[in-house]
Amino acid sequence: MEGGIHQNLLEHEAESSLFLKSKIWNETKKLWVVAGPAILIPFSTFGIHVISQAFIGHFSSIQLAAYALVFSVIFRVVLGFQFGMANGIGTLCGQAFGAKQYHKLGLYLQQSFIILLVATTLLTPLFIFAAPILKTLGQDHEIADVAGDFALWFVAISYLYALLLSFNSFLQSQSKNFILSLYAVLSLLAHIFFSWLLSVKLGFGVTGVMVSTALAYVMPNVGQFVYITCGGCKETWKGFTALAFADIGRTIRLSVSSGVMICLEFCYNTLLLLLAGNMGNAEVTIDALSICISISGWALMVAFGFMAAASVRVSNELGRRDVKAVKFSILMAVGTSFSIGLVLFVCFLVFREKAAYAFTNSEEVAGVVARLSPLLAFTLLLNSVQPVLSGVANGTGQQGIVAYVNLASYYLIGLPLGVILGYVFKLQVEGVWVGIIMGTAVQTAILVWMTCITDWDRQISLAQKRITPISLPKETLSP
Repeated sequence: MEGGIHQNLLEHEAESSLFLKSKIWNETKKLWVVAGPAILIPFSTFGIHVISQAFIGHFSSIQLAAYALVFSVIFRVVLGFQFGMANGIGTLCGQAFGAKQYHKLGLYLQQSFIILLVATTLLTPLFIFAAPILKTLGQDHEIADVAGDFALWFVAISYLYALLLSFNSFLQSQSKNFILSLYAVLSLLAHIFFSWLLSVKLGFGVTGVMVSTALAYVMPNVGQFVYITCGGCKETWKGFTALAFADIGRTIRLSVSSGVMICLEFCYNTLLLLLAGNMGNAEVTIDALSICISISGWALMVAFGFMAAASVRVSNELGRRDVKAVKFSILMAVGTSFSIGLVLFVCFLVFREKAAYAFTNSEEVAGVVARLSPLLAFTLLLNSVQPVLSGVANGTGQQGIVAYVNLASYYLIGLPLGVILGYVFKLQVEGVWVGIIMGTAVQTAILVWMTCITDWDRQISLAQKRITPISLPKETLSP
């Protein structure tokens, strides 16, 4: 009798173990279906700028510092709003797709075009007046003047980026991953070739690099537009319509709160570069920091991939009204991203300045990068968790709350602490960076707490209300 009970318990444990393994494997596949292309896409888009920076860095250290200022300060502010707004609209796309309200995705895409292009136009003066803005912020005047010339190129790039982010959110929410991956790879490879051809082979120098940068964003925009409008998304794209303006106010509110949330994060890291520009030996310090930020940016793309995956998985499962699936997807996304972050943490502690020589020939700059590597490693570890939790907030539509969390953690704790350590205690750029890391740690802890106490049944109810306003006439819903 006892032996039979023991045997039954063993069989039950074996079945439970197999079920858990199957559940983990299935969720892992679902995560990587989104995360793989979501990593590849920002790897490509960010990689375009890293390649540009690498080519420019071999022409002049002043031009490298100027490009780094425009990209890491001015463009980062604009990109933060754009990326956040696109993610906010991606929340609506993901929830509508999960609820099988496919016709609404095309309307959200058109709303994304309108909102992001208007926002980009309003932010364009930041590029036009980049030089005086950077001088006002205390940057070296010679570097700021060169940066002003670079900034004009970023006007066109920012408009192209607005369209690209809209397409990406629309396609990503449907797991249309092949087309996203294809153009991500093609645009990156094309940029490497045209940068070499125009700047080195044909001798156009920095101008050739910037022309190649713009062309690298034209290619995916044209390709994805043709794919969407020519039958690639028959269920979700019904053509352009004035219905896109219906209830656009609700979409604007969600996208703006999401834009503020992400922009606060982007600008926070930018302040490290700005504060460093006010310290001694600005050119070397900015060059070294720009290299660290580039390396951090590459690694952050992995976390951004899982941020997108968490957002899509959470929003899809909320649309399907499956609480258990929501919780399990969050656990898997955070655990997988943290594991990768831990590996990167160890790698950058070991290799230190060796990676710097891909961006510069200066031993002095490489030495500063080596000195900052421990701080870079800790940043990579924290950044493997925090963006994924932000993705959970995106999936639930809680961007407004996270914006306040970011404001308090970054600008009331991290930044003041960094200024005190850097300037009062004379720890220079290391002190500023330590303060910024502490702010990120506080923000991560708050996001963990928020995720743990979330009422997911209530989030399902809110998700259903969020996607109900827009409707199409019945005759337009058939494929």
